[in-house]
Amino acid sequence: MRLRNVKGANEKIESSPYVVLNYLDYKGKYHSLFSNNHPIHIEIGMGKGSFIIENAKKYPDINFIGIEKFDSVVVRAIEKLDGLDYPNLKIIRADATTIEEIFSKEIDTIYLNFSDPWPKNRHTNRRLSSTHFLKKYDSIFEGRKKIIMKTDNRHLFEFSLVELVEYGYHIENLCLDIYQENFKDNIPTEYEIRFHNLGFPIYRVEVMKEVEKK
Repeated sequence: MRLRNVKGANEKIESSPYVVLNYLDYKGKYHSLFSNNHPIHIEIGMGKGSFIIENAKKYPDINFIGIEKFDSVVVRAIEKLDGLDYPNLKIIRADATTIEEIFSKEIDTIYLNFSDPWPKNRHTNRRLSSTHFLKKYDSIFEGRKKIIMKTDNRHLFEFSLVELVEYGYHIENLCLDIYQENFKDNIPTEYEIRFHNLGFPIYRVEVMKEVEKK
């Protein structure tokens, strides 16, 4: 989904009130950034931002943070926010591989929407739903761990279900095609609309893992 050569992208990003440039300074204290104690939900790989923006609009009592590593994509989200005021929304330009360096015990829910499937076996650990990343997420959750995932890629979906369950997550909700099953309150991503229109089933799973008692 990477876009190339977006003129003035860096300047737009650095001047946007939605982008947290010094995000490492807020590790462990993101609630102070929003000036409230509302739950914090993050979308890792937000793309052009439709999903995270619509969530911020619909749920003002939840704080949302979109994470995306490509400037050329981040700027498209910023353009959608021009003239809008969502105090419960922030954007971080960062790579998911450093997620445990950005947050510490403060996230309520993680969204993984249409993540790169990394189809080759040697790239298994690059999948955002792999055990490699699940271990990283452990340190950023505030309490109970909750992950919601959507994808059009059946292989990635099956792989993710196995990884999540073997890591101790419990499946709370499972859809093999959210449109055929008329899943309620769905907010689509750009990719989702594209693949649904092409006739692909859209898979969704919501998993939970309670805090381990010591």
